Amino acid sequence: AASHPDARPVSPADEIRRIAPLLDALSDQMHRVSIDSFQPETQRYALKRGVGYLNDIQGFPDPALYPDIAEADCRLVVMHSAQRDGIATRTGHLRPEDALDEIVRFFEARVSALRRSGVAADRLILDPGMGFFLSPAPETSLHVLSNLQKLKSALGLPLLVSVSRKSFLGATVGLPVKDLGPASLAAELHAIGNGADYVRTHAPGDLRSA
Repeated sequence: AASHPDARPVSPADEIRRIAPLLDALSDQMHRVSIDSFQPETQRYALKRGVGYLNDIQGFPDPALYPDIAEADCRLVVMHSAQRDGIATRTGHLRPEDALDEIVRFFEARVSALRRSGVAADRLILDPGMGFFLSPAPETSLHVLSNLQKLKSALGLPLLVSVSRKSFLGATVGLPVKDLGPASLAAELHAIGNGADYVRTHAPGDLRSA
């Protein structure tokens, strides 16, 4: 299911129905598979299938899931969102000057909760969130993007950044989503230069070549 503000909700049953045949086809490469869902039923299914990465745009807020997570060995992409609940919306307004402190506070609390539940630190990858997950104002995402090294130093864990085709890039360069390839690549390279360990992209070939 998509997580942009206009996305329609998808039930856990539908998510599982959609991903099951893909996981079947990739059964011999499961350590490289990443499943992105904030629904515990889907997450538990993915854990049982042995995926290599589990990504939650809410940052794994449900302690009831933690025993299942602790028993698995996959990496966890823990994402920060100013909304805290569900998909991105156009109502969050995290100001640039408040963003870094807010992100650090969120991750300190969430990482502590996961660690207390038996999740090893070396399984955690942190995603500060971008675009509407922070604020409709592009300045907030740009500020965070330029200060990734500060976040990394404060948190001591690897960072994942997802800026590809984000609306804040369109607002910055004045182009529609379909024309954001060069801006996305520039932002991804900027993120890497500022400390990002992982980049989620729509154009892996272009990023690899760059």
